[in-house]
Amino acid sequence: MKQYLTLFDFSQRVDYKSEVLSGLTVALALIPEAVAFALIAGLSPLTGLYAAFTMGFITSILGGRPGMISGATGAVAVVIVALAKSHGVEYIFAAVVLAGLIQILAGLLRLGKFIRLVPHPVMFGFVNGLAIVIFLSQLDQFKAVDASGTLQWLTGTPLAVMLGLVGLTILIIWGLPKLTKAIPSSLTAIVVVSLLAIGLNIDTRTVGDIASIQGGFPPFHIPAVPLTLETLSIIFPYALIVAGVGLIESLLTLNLIDEITNTRGRGNKECVAQGVANLTTGFLSGMGGCAMIGQSLINISSGARARLSGIVASVMLLVFIMFGAPIIEKLPMAALTGVMIMVAIGTFEWASLKTFGKMPWHDVLVMVLVAAITVLFHNLALAVLVGVVIAALVYAWENAKRIRARKYVDEAGVKHYELYGPLFFGSVMTFREKFDVAGDPDQVIIDFKESRVADMSGIEALSKLTASYQQSGKKVHLKHLSPDCRRLLTNAASIIDVNIMEDPDYKVLSDD
Repeated sequence: MKQYLTLFDFSQRVDYKSEVLSGLTVALALIPEAVAFALIAGLSPLTGLYAAFTMGFITSILGGRPGMISGATGAVAVVIVALAKSHGVEYIFAAVVLAGLIQILAGLLRLGKFIRLVPHPVMFGFVNGLAIVIFLSQLDQFKAVDASGTLQWLTGTPLAVMLGLVGLTILIIWGLPKLTKAIPSSLTAIVVVSLLAIGLNIDTRTVGDIASIQGGFPPFHIPAVPLTLETLSIIFPYALIVAGVGLIESLLTLNLIDEITNTRGRGNKECVAQGVANLTTGFLSGMGGCAMIGQSLINISSGARARLSGIVASVMLLVFIMFGAPIIEKLPMAALTGVMIMVAIGTFEWASLKTFGKMPWHDVLVMVLVAAITVLFHNLALAVLVGVVIAALVYAWENAKRIRARKYVDEAGVKHYELYGPLFFGSVMTFREKFDVAGDPDQVIIDFKESRVADMSGIEALSKLTASYQQSGKKVHLKHLSPDCRRLLTNAASIIDVNIMEDPDYKVLSDD
């Protein structure tokens, strides 16, 4: 528990200017994202903004990855939209509270380590798919609602203005670091483009055109739902999916930032922090959320490495909501769109494209499939799950072909089988084909020094093999088995009558 109570590492050198400016940049980028995700879920914009503040503030203090930003996310919005339509916002708050409890339990049970099971091709696919999703989501800013209420692509002057402002933003973000890194290029781009648009009175869409962000401090609110088993049965499936999606996206983002910064975060601590944040968010009128890869990359690329940037971002977001809404609502969406496009470009693993034709075909397939599912369904948990399952099946298939047996008969007339490779459900058929029960001599030794029985399918195959030798009137001796295998087979000795040799320096046993 001592590590969980050590909130800040005071031995870490903190660049306060970079942390504050990075946090301010992230706060500005959080606003349109939080509003958009709340609208996707069919909720008030303030539920997204409150979630962004609460999630960001708590995870910045308690989280296991300094510099990572959390808030309202599209992954969670997609999950809860059906519940919002069927039962209303109060059930959303209750589901978020329950999801937080599940995430806390996952952290306390130290389940965060299972993120190590995600293969690198799945990580590539996840990152690339998310980059494409971020980019495609910005294309809506190049559309406008026509008289019939449908979205249509901008044309003429509005399109030219939008392209010009977005292009200027991208140019500043790309070019400023080549001149100076004293201030974050993303924040500079937002300020310059905003001043240009406001100063020249350019007619372009602003943050206020999407929705008003004016509000107060997140109000404490106990979800107004009946405390019954029926309510639990309604919210539990949604809470479980929200918890799972949130932890997967958060831990994958944590791993990504670890690679960028050459440091190591703490997955289990992040699980607990995400849970506490969602639990609190549910009681503060928020829609819930998790780590945000786009904003996290903005933060890291701006030079932030400590917890201060996340705290500044969340506090400034609350300041904007409570006091600065009239100013923030005047910011042109073109500036924020340009920032997010550059985030998408920076997120994409361009090096992964060089792996085509060099990596094994199944790794390329997993990478492409995970990216495709992420783009088509916007379901990161499903994409990662499918990728892990396919990678695991391919691994099982490849290992199933690796079991081999070296066979010879010694001077005493005893047949030896020296096995190599794992014996598990995938290699059982190949294992059986290695033995000639009918043609073998009266004594057979099966040596597992270079092999391992990995599951119950292997135990069952071994039991059936020894039973076959017994029925043929022959004795089989098993050598170098693991303690678990010895125990299981010894318990079945009355059935298979097998001699399990525990002494490596064995002697061939006589018939008596």
